[in-house]
Amino acid sequence: MEFKVNCGIWGTMFGVPGIVADNFLKLATGGQIKVLLYLLRYSGKMCSLDEISSNTGVQPDQVEEAIMFWQQANVLTPQNTPEISAVRSIMQQPAAPEPKQLSTSVVHEPVPDHKANYSGSEIAEIMKDSQDIRELFKIAEGILGTLKNSQMNSIIWMYEHLGLKKEVIITLLTYCASIEKTNTAYVEKIAADWAENDINSMSAAQDEIQRLTSSRDYTASIMKLFEMTRRPTTKQDDFIKQWKNAGYELDIIHYAYEKTLEQINKLSFDYINKILISWNDSGFRTVQDVKNAESSFRKKKKDKGSQNNEIDPDIEKYKSVINKFLY
Repeated sequence: MEFKVNCGIWGTMFGVPGIVADNFLKLATGGQIKVLLYLLRYSGKMCSLDEISSNTGVQPDQVEEAIMFWQQANVLTPQNTPEISAVRSIMQQPAAPEPKQLSTSVVHEPVPDHKANYSGSEIAEIMKDSQDIRELFKIAEGILGTLKNSQMNSIIWMYEHLGLKKEVIITLLTYCASIEKTNTAYVEKIAADWAENDINSMSAAQDEIQRLTSSRDYTASIMKLFEMTRRPTTKQDDFIKQWKNAGYELDIIHYAYEKTLEQINKLSFDYINKILISWNDSGFRTVQDVKNAESSFRKKKKDKGSQNNEIDPDIEKYKSVINKFLY
């Protein structure tokens, strides 16, 4: 279905940063999008939290969290003003290089290579000394709800030990919330992987989220094709990753699945994989390629059967392709 914008209702227009449409339509909440649109519409105007709230229907505390979210995403920059309840919408300009820090004689304690288990009072001290941590906690609460001690420790670990930037951590938490997998172990696993692979910028984080989303969508499609009611096991997931990396289309995977049921009457990832490899090695890239080969095989078999009982080498070659699988 196609839609055409009604240009007749266009009056005063305003721009929306491309990064919002490209990366945040799925990740940002409806309230965050509303707040951003209002600020962009009135860019340059001082807007109080109450004013934004009354015009968007978003609660004042959520408005504040939304503003912090877009600041961390580098879409908005705060206006220098003593009024905490006011913010000006300014398009983010490329940041100037940070000046090199002069060396000092102050020696900082090394960050532990494991996640420390800070107590509530210790976390309070860390918050007191670090505005970044305070901001991270504030935004994280808007994403995850009231933070547990373990979640606070996790965020401190990601920021101080892994060295992930604030906006990257927020992007990670937002993604995990969008797929409803916010347990600490899962979040930390992805965070550690990002740190190891130097995924520490907004663009890199968004590219990785796009890859993860594509992989999840592919896995979900496979589960639907195979009528699976449980998540794939680790071994099954490895097969799915192989198929995606090999570029197998879903229709040929489904056809291999149907052939598997015909042969062994059960779901077997190993058997399906052997069929796919065999077809690929034989030059069959699509379902139609396989069906054409099957049709040719049946026709030749029928023709030869009506003439004599000689064995056709082409038929035997196809039979070896189709049946070259181990149970």
